[in-house]
Amino acid sequence: SEDRADPAFLASIVHEQGTMALLLAQHRAAMEGERLVLLPAAELPQEWLDGLVVYLGRVPEDARLAAEGASGLQIGSDVVLVVLPEPIEPIAGVMSEPATTGAGLLPRGAQWLGFREVGAAMHPFEAGVLLEANAIANWHGTHPRCPRCGAPTDIVSSGWVRVCSQDGSEHFPRTDPAIIVTVVGPDGRVLLGRGARMHSTMFSTLAGFVEPGESLEQAVVREIAEEVGVRVSACQYLGSQPWPFPASLMLGFTARTEDTVARPDGEEVVRARWFDREELQDAVAAGEVTLPTRASISRALIEHWYGGPIEDRAPEQARV
Repeated sequence: SEDRADPAFLASIVHEQGTMALLLAQHRAAMEGERLVLLPAAELPQEWLDGLVVYLGRVPEDARLAAEGASGLQIGSDVVLVVLPEPIEPIAGVMSEPATTGAGLLPRGAQWLGFREVGAAMHPFEAGVLLEANAIANWHGTHPRCPRCGAPTDIVSSGWVRVCSQDGSEHFPRTDPAIIVTVVGPDGRVLLGRGARMHSTMFSTLAGFVEPGESLEQAVVREIAEEVGVRVSACQYLGSQPWPFPASLMLGFTARTEDTVARPDGEEVVRARWFDREELQDAVAAGEVTLPTRASISRALIEHWYGGPIEDRAPEQARV
């Protein structure tokens, strides 16, 4: 934070050897297989650097990237985010027309993919960097003006603060806390729900945003009561995950209930169902139930209750 507060820091770091750039365009990152495409920032076209550029940080000593070859990152490398207005296609061969500026910098097999598509297969450190990049890019995209007076804001602190051009007020990236819960009944079964916007076989943990003045535990009790009419107690915090789609921090809990009947509210949750362990694994294997991706904390919470990985339906079975 001390470095990025220097007005000259970002401009200098972009042109230093060893600084790598992560590219985002329309909420998608440049990927090569399951790896991020990170390019030497000093080699990027100036028109790319004329857009949004944010300092993401420096690769720490415990990242264990050098031996694994993740995206060419090295311990101590500085990483910046460069946001492009639209994806740039790599040069795939001989072209009869001039390529888009910078296309030759991208690997031939590069694709533009979102975290939901590739997050579960990514190197853990890279996944964290991509989540950070998405979060800060989303904030900039939705906060171009001062919430007090509506005047345009200027970007300072290497992309981590916006300052109102009229009243000088400072505005910082925001994160909305949300609880996400596995509800366990008196017989050990887990309660999962299907949201109104989920496809017909999807079942997930129950979740909701924390309201002003609430503790996290109060939010758990209220949300579960509102969504499925179940009274819970013994809330236990298990872990968290940033989920910047657009700006959430998911706080994972498990909670107990003595209730055995769930009544979906019909708006947030349209169906609720109790599962024991064998029943859930069989339903998933048969394609009757689809669980959230392994990139999500929801899947981690369900498998924590289950006691290990739940095997998804095999692709060849799904095509039958």
